[in-house]
Amino acid sequence: MSAPIDLQATFIPNDGEFFRVKLALEIAIDEVVSEPGCIRYELTEATEDKLVLTEQWASEEDLDKHSKGTAVQDLNESLSALLAEPVQLERL
Repeated sequence: MSAPIDLQATFIPNDGEFFRVKLALEIAIDEVVSEPGCIRYELTEATEDKLVLTEQWASEEDLDKHSKGTAVQDLNESLSALLAEPVQLERL
């Protein structure tokens, strides 16, 4: 069995959009935590300047399915006009 995949996604909201970004992330979290292979999917930092989502997936296959799933598509659509810069996704 392969080691879990750990990721961190950083979201930089436009001025005044912190609460809308946080709400969009909370909605996505509620959907994603029940996806197959999701071990961890939670906000670990939330300030007016940035929000950090920490993820852990059981396998590359689970992460790939998540990345192509409707929850991610819906989140990206919700955030399209709310972020100051593209999401920074980093493998840990």
